[in-house]
Order: sequence, then structure tokens, then C-alpha cells
Amino acid sequence: MKILLVEDDAMIGEALQYSLNKLHYAVDWVKDGNSALLSAKTQHYDAVLLDLGLPKVDGIEVLRSLRLSGNDTPVLVVSARDAVATRIAALDLGADDYVLKPFEMDELSARIRAVVRRKSGHKNSVLENGNLSLDLATREATVDGVAVRLSAREYALLEALLIRPGAILSRSELEERVYQWDQEVESNAIEFLIHGLRKKLGAQSIKNVRGLGWMVSKQS
Repeated sequence: MKILLVEDDAMIGEALQYSLNKLHYAVDWVKDGNSALLSAKTQHYDAVLLDLGLPKVDGIEVLRSLRLSGNDTPVLVVSARDAVATRIAALDLGADDYVLKPFEMDELSARIRAVVRRKSGHKNSVLENGNLSLDLATREATVDGVAVRLSAREYALLEALLIRPGAILSRSELEERVYQWDQEVESNAIEFLIHGLRKKLGAQSIKNVRGLGWMVSKQS
């Protein structure tokens, strides 16, 4: 899962990026409102964590601009501003959730999963596809009920495919969801990850659509 973190406080930003990375999220971190709008315009994200007290463009204006432009990426406002009027304004402008600082990381992670799940139309945290399942809460994959250990990047790639079964994701789309800006991506990195997943999950678990990308079949 790819997260855009918008936070101008260096200590909070570093701590959040570190904690989210440990939970297998790829995180792009920006520190002002202008950079947030540019990033959201040029990259695909599964969710945005948005502080309100930002330099250059305030978080409320970032949220307003995102929604006016038609960007429907789930946005979780993460702010120390606790006034009821501010929370109402953010929610009315299209925020999917409002989390007050300080917060527990486990709760923030659960809220991220919840808004992403609602956006993708999934009713619970378990993504199922035939004999394969992936629990977004425990980060456990199973095949025919047997647990399979995945690396952080294997998990991120499989999650991206299972969230949208039947959709073909290109190499660049998968790279965006698996890697952060500061991570070097080798030319065959996605093929290497898919090869490893097929060995663990079965040769037919991920299908190649020649010239277009990869997908998992849409199954009940």
C-alpha cells in the first residue's frame, strides 16, 4: 500500500514514516501543502495522511483542492487541531477520517485499512481470491488455509493486485505501490517479486498479460 504523508514536523514525520514502513507501507513524505498537491497530482496513492498546519498551503486548502480537482484518494486528517468546527469543516470538505494527535499507531493503521477498504468495496480486512487469502490486519497470506511467509515487498505487491482483482497493473503502477521515492528500483525488480510469489502461492496465482502487466483473476 502506498501512502502520501504530509507533515511539516520533522520528528513526527520521521517517526510516522518509520512506523508505517515497519507495517509494510511504502511512504512518500512531503513537508508542505504545495508539495502535497503536486505529489497527489503526479502519483497514485492508496491514502493520504494530511496534517493541517502546513507551510505554503494550509491542510484545509490542500483537502479542498484535492476534492475540487476530482481526486478521490482516501484522506485521513492527522492533526492536533481539536476544535469541533475544524473537524466538521474537514469532514464536510471530503476527509474520510479525522485523527487527533497524539494517537496510537495501531489505531491509525486500522483507520487507514478501513478507509482503503471502503474505497475498494471490501467489507472486511481479508482479501480472498479462490484458495488464496490475504489478511490486511495481520499481514498474513494463506493458500488453502496454510500460512505463507511473504517479504514486505512481496506483501505490498500482492496486496495491490488483490485489492483490484481482474485489473491489470503495469510495471510502473506496481513499482509505485511497492517502492518509495528514496528507494532504487532495479529494472527487473517486479519480475523478481512476482517469480517469488508464484513459487510460494502457485504458478497460476498471478497472471501475466503480455505487454500490459500483471493481474489476479476475479474470483468469488
